[in-house]
Amino acid sequence: MVLWVFGYGSLIWNPGFDFDEKLIGYIKDYKRVFDLGCIDHRGTPEHPARTCTLEESTGAICWGAAYCVRGGPEKEKLAMEYLEGRECEYDLKTLVEFYTETDTTKQSKPILTGVIVFTSTPDKLSNKYYLGPAPMEEMAMQIATASGPCGNNREYLFKLEKAMHDIEHEDEYVIELANEVRKHLDLPKEVKALLKPVVSRISIKSHSQAHVSTLQRVFAS
Repeated sequence: MVLWVFGYGSLIWNPGFDFDEKLIGYIKDYKRVFDLGCIDHRGTPEHPARTCTLEESTGAICWGAAYCVRGGPEKEKLAMEYLEGRECEYDLKTLVEFYTETDTTKQSKPILTGVIVFTSTPDKLSNKYYLGPAPMEEMAMQIATASGPCGNNREYLFKLEKAMHDIEHEDEYVIELANEVRKHLDLPKEVKALLKPVVSRISIKSHSQAHVSTLQRVFAS
């Protein structure tokens, strides 16, 4: 048996476990949202961080990375134990189909089936980590100020933004949220002078703007 796991958050740039193969691709009918709370990595119980989870959305696609673990039951067990500990805020394991071709229409065929993805129940009563949606500015302020034992919340968001840029499949929602977070940061002038903006490969249409523009972003924590 072979284990495949799909990563759409920090697993894209930091899998943290021993794997044998990595594929860049996407899953269908899910979109990335920052609706999940984190109280032990990049946040605290008093000031939870916001990390991404998946929300079902017909017709949507979510790009990320699929990791393969071969070598027998013991190696797969070690990988899953690590992931279950790391992804403890995610209360569901969903099996999905994974695609790699650039054709994202309904006619495209999955290259893999039965791929595990960690997701969360979108209900505050049954899932204590679920924060739910919030206005963009409110989420940005929370992400800009939250921090925990593993670092600050904004670093997580900026690393995700850069990871999606690096695999050449940027997420408009992530870019818009990251730019909103930057508005709340008060970086020293000498730090700003060292940071070079990266021009997005895609044109972004803001939810609050009617015009389309190419955004410049600084990948900084």
